[in-house]
Amino acid sequence: MRRVALRNLAAHKVRLALTVLSVVLGTAFVAGSFVFTDTLQRTFDSIFADTAQGVDVRVSTEGETSRGVPNEEFGKIAAIDGVERVAAFASGPVVLLNSEGSAVQTGGAPSIGVSYLPPEKALSDPDPIVAGAPPAQPGQVAINTSAAERSGLGVGDETRILVPSRGLVDVTVTGIYDTGNETGGFIGVEFAESQALELFTDGRHVEYVDVAGNGMPATELQRAVAAAMPDYKVQTGDEVREETKSEISTALSFVNYFLLAFGAIALLVGTFIIYNTFSMIVAQRLKELALLRAVGASRQQIGRSVVFEALVVGIIGSALGIVAGIGLAYGLRGLLNAFDLGLPEGSLQVGVRTILIALVVGVLVTTVSAYAPARRASKVPPVAAMREEFASTGDSLRTRTFLGVGLGVLGVVGLIVGAQGTGNGAAALVGAAALALILAVLLGAPALSRPVVGALGSVFARPFGPIGRLARTNAVRNPRRTAATAFALTLGLMLVSVIGVFGSSAKASVNELVDVGVTADYILSGPDMSGVPSGAGTAVEKLDDVRSAVALHAVMVKIDDEDERGVSYDGPVDGVLDYTMVEGESEVTGTDMIVSQSEAEKKGWHLGSEVGLVDGDDNTVTTTITGIYEDSQLLGPWMVSDEVYRQTMPAASLPDILVFVDAAEGADVAHLRSELESATERFVVVQVMDADEFKGVQAQQIDMLLAILYGLLALAVVIAVLGIVNTLALSVVERRREIGMLRAVGMQRVQMRRTIYLESMLIAVFGAVVGVILGVAFGWGFVSTLADQGIDRVTVPWGQIVAMLIGSGVVGVLAALWPAARAARTRPLEAISDL
Repeated sequence: MRRVALRNLAAHKVRLALTVLSVVLGTAFVAGSFVFTDTLQRTFDSIFADTAQGVDVRVSTEGETSRGVPNEEFGKIAAIDGVERVAAFASGPVVLLNSEGSAVQTGGAPSIGVSYLPPEKALSDPDPIVAGAPPAQPGQVAINTSAAERSGLGVGDETRILVPSRGLVDVTVTGIYDTGNETGGFIGVEFAESQALELFTDGRHVEYVDVAGNGMPATELQRAVAAAMPDYKVQTGDEVREETKSEISTALSFVNYFLLAFGAIALLVGTFIIYNTFSMIVAQRLKELALLRAVGASRQQIGRSVVFEALVVGIIGSALGIVAGIGLAYGLRGLLNAFDLGLPEGSLQVGVRTILIALVVGVLVTTVSAYAPARRASKVPPVAAMREEFASTGDSLRTRTFLGVGLGVLGVVGLIVGAQGTGNGAAALVGAAALALILAVLLGAPALSRPVVGALGSVFARPFGPIGRLARTNAVRNPRRTAATAFALTLGLMLVSVIGVFGSSAKASVNELVDVGVTADYILSGPDMSGVPSGAGTAVEKLDDVRSAVALHAVMVKIDDEDERGVSYDGPVDGVLDYTMVEGESEVTGTDMIVSQSEAEKKGWHLGSEVGLVDGDDNTVTTTITGIYEDSQLLGPWMVSDEVYRQTMPAASLPDILVFVDAAEGADVAHLRSELESATERFVVVQVMDADEFKGVQAQQIDMLLAILYGLLALAVVIAVLGIVNTLALSVVERRREIGMLRAVGMQRVQMRRTIYLESMLIAVFGAVVGVILGVAFGWGFVSTLADQGIDRVTVPWGQIVAMLIGSGVVGVLAALWPAARAARTRPLEAISDL
């Protein structure tokens, strides 16, 4: 039976190739995801392997918003038995300007300024200087080789560096150093120690303190330091390195899961194609299988032969998928490098785990997909199957349709109920309802295909007369096959529709937020919302045509031991934002605090309530609620004064998120733009935008995310199209005698091709219609649960929906080109004489 299975595969090479291709595409995505993230992981591991070299113990603080280790602790640490040397460290984000005064682009890689410690102070050898000398005094810097290449700067060149929390700093490049690793677009700037402490700290704290021992084992020194410094985080150098690697691994795992999710979607779509393919193969081979039964093959042997064919397809497809996955990872890395995302390069990592997972997944998906057809094949009655009419009979659809209707009702109810709430619970209910509806469509699609495809045929096929009626009849003849073929496309377009509704709703919500809530004439922003450099707002406010320039800040504290996030504006917001007070005063000064209506109800706050804000160093600032406003995304759950913000947030967090500019009365608003651009020109990265331009920037960021998601989903759609090609090709083989008879009674080749085109188009449009309906419904449900996150408008991208429906018809025709040509070449007499 194994030989029979292998010969059957060899005899149908095209069918084998199409089935294998669906497995290849799915497993390639899985293998490529692992190869890509493993390569990044290995590269980052090599970069951070040098972290904390020479460090026996590191003393730092736990809080994310902590100011750091106080300077007065240095002496206390140095006096601990076993400590030989201590070194303070300070760092922060910077923007390096090139020789032309423009910001050096890192492509998303970090741009960091650090303190340079000379050998007599450093705990390990500094990065080697490959040109010039290290910084010896304020105003001097050394830059890494990547920074030198990207900026065009060399030893002796003068430039400026933007420190967001401090402003612009004039410097001279005295040296270029090599990190010893491939760091992509990373920009590293070393300052003299005194200047780094001035730029990146508040003058009273440092980021952390590194300790070198006098020969005492690191773990013993750690215990000694921890005993003397019980309020601080004390780690060995090895623990610091492992923690850094763990953080990178966690970040990369998200990328891996993200890519694997789309690989799973592709495999799921492929599952239906493989199932459909083997179902048709079994249907076409009923007489052959019955003959094998008649000459002595058992049911188990028949079933195992079909599963064995699937196993061979799975092994071949998985092996090719691994190779394709390596190529996919290589191409993805090349694409990201072409877009200059600043990722470090390294040799591709193909681990044993990747190969095993890809093989197991591909083989498992293929054999599971073929199980039901194999089971059906094993039940073929030897004599009955040899009768002509047996091949056209099928099981009743009644049971699965009833199950589908039941699941559909539950899904619709769950979707409606879940969409009425917000938060994780509501989203989970919507997700469960979506799953129920997908299963309902899977079970009920065969019964649904007859009326829907029939209705579509009466619209689209009627202009083609008898050819159109024949195409419609062929499309509804086998509802199981039609449903299985269309369902693959349904899944792909369903996800595209969900993402489309989400993107459209996000843009509509942002637009409404700006249109209704922002009354400022202009908005100052940094690149990618990275913050406006300190001093830009002050420079703008000095202009005669500016009434006010109000900066937005984020405030992160603990309230009742819970992490909370609010906002602060450094001036009155009445002229730049529109909001409604429910009670109390809108002015926020000193230790005043105003809160949103929903936050007040949630926390039980009222006018006069005292709220303790605990910063990263466990210092408490007590505020008093003086006003309650209607919920506003621009004000967040609560707002405090600029004074409280500066008390609770560290110096490195002081850049402005946005600056809202209100023109003075009688000022020429159009002319004011040029004044603002001139005033902020020296800050290099500041963007001056009106409300429409600001909305456009937000829309571009949303569109970029959507483009990535659509690109990843394209694989599933491609597999679905291949499924239509596969089904139609097998259908042509199955209907060979029928096609020959039609050709014999006068049907022309062009009419035969047109029949196949129309049949394919009807199946594709049916799958697209169902997918779009599901996608819009699920998109509405999921977006509704995000109302508390600022996405409070649900909109449907009707233009995109119409384009997808039209595109599905075009795809259906394109998918039918080869099967139609094959059908048209059928020789009538040869086909009629086939047994």
